[in-house]
Amino acid sequence: MRAFCLLSALWLCGTAKAESLSLISDEETEALLRDMIKPLYQAANVRFNPYDVYIVNDQTLNAFVADGNAMFVNTGTLIEADDYNQVVGVLAHETGHIQGGHILRQKIKLHNVQQATMASLIAAGVAGAVSGRPDVGMAIMLGSQTSALHNVTAYMVQEERSADEAAVQLLSKTNQSPAGLREFMKKIQQQNMLNGIEETPYFRTHPVTSERLTFMSKAAANKPFVPNRNMERRFEMVKAKLIAFLEKPEQTFKRYPAKDNSSPALYAQSIALFKQFKLQEALAKLDILIGREPDNPFLYELKAQFLMESGKLPEAVKNYRKAYELLPTSPLLQENLAQAMLENSPSPKDVNEIIGLLNKALIKRANAYTWLLLARAYGMKGDEAYANYAAAEFSVRIRAFETAEKQIKAARKANPSAALSLKLDDIEKRVKKELAEREPVRRR
Repeated sequence: MRAFCLLSALWLCGTAKAESLSLISDEETEALLRDMIKPLYQAANVRFNPYDVYIVNDQTLNAFVADGNAMFVNTGTLIEADDYNQVVGVLAHETGHIQGGHILRQKIKLHNVQQATMASLIAAGVAGAVSGRPDVGMAIMLGSQTSALHNVTAYMVQEERSADEAAVQLLSKTNQSPAGLREFMKKIQQQNMLNGIEETPYFRTHPVTSERLTFMSKAAANKPFVPNRNMERRFEMVKAKLIAFLEKPEQTFKRYPAKDNSSPALYAQSIALFKQFKLQEALAKLDILIGREPDNPFLYELKAQFLMESGKLPEAVKNYRKAYELLPTSPLLQENLAQAMLENSPSPKDVNEIIGLLNKALIKRANAYTWLLLARAYGMKGDEAYANYAAAEFSVRIRAFETAEKQIKAARKANPSAALSLKLDDIEKRVKKELAEREPVRRR
């Protein structure tokens, strides 16, 4: 499991703002979420991209959608959910927002509010100047902004109700119960009470929770929750992994005491032991699990992570390769195996395999870190043109455009092939566009 930060402009809960999100990359958790989300998206008749599912390292109870049907799920939602059906309920609600076109409509509504606010500022300035009383202008401005805010919150309340109704329909289409969404709403209600949030309709961006609970209770009565054992097992394993990685070992052992020999408990205990620098004990727990589930790629992946972080590179490569053989379609496992091989003094043959693995990973999931590894691999191969090109792609993704510009020039000096020259032309256009957009800001 890898944690990293993403800086991007997202539309969250109808508000346009740049959010710095701490994301966790974990194939097992993402695979579970994909299997939950895909049927809902298909039932909603919206496009599903399996690599637009993101885990947010945030302990609050939340999930949200963004442009391109991307789904973001907080770790708090996964950890605090009692079963997988609660998570599915939350995902169904968010899918309802996509199906209803709420993201685009919220943008339009907020644009109109911004225009109204600007108009109120102009009107306030004129009124204040004519009357000679600045308090008159302030009254006009506040009145206009309050009206605009009422307009938006009323609109968003209706959207939440609409998403609830859509969630029930989508869960029915996929033969799942809305009981989980009802139970998760109870958790939100309890959290609000603990945090001292007064549940009144005034200035709220969601309907009163009691309204939603009543609606969901009626829906759940018609379709009670019947657990799917496989999904529940996978959920419990993911939950145990997240708890162990994100909490202190002492807290993990309270949740999963040593006398508990269930698979989720062994999973969590192994991670907690590793965090306490008890490698052999951690590996012993994992080996018990592997004996129970010899075809589970995520067990070998975790074992490889322990070994790699402990400097046991040959053994780490062996276990990453086993995980990859069991799940060859995973771009994250392709990347993990490539990285382990890079660190293990690769031969020229190994370097070619590494480049192949990373290029495969980029087809499905083009993230910055993969480009960085690819730049290293091409550098080891002695291919300066491709090494600088890959480094430029990395720089673009971390928004270091001036650095990317230098790397593109270095790649051109290294006699690139015709195919690579076309790629360099493309990335150079992107870099120039970004730098041109930044220029007015520089001049201020």
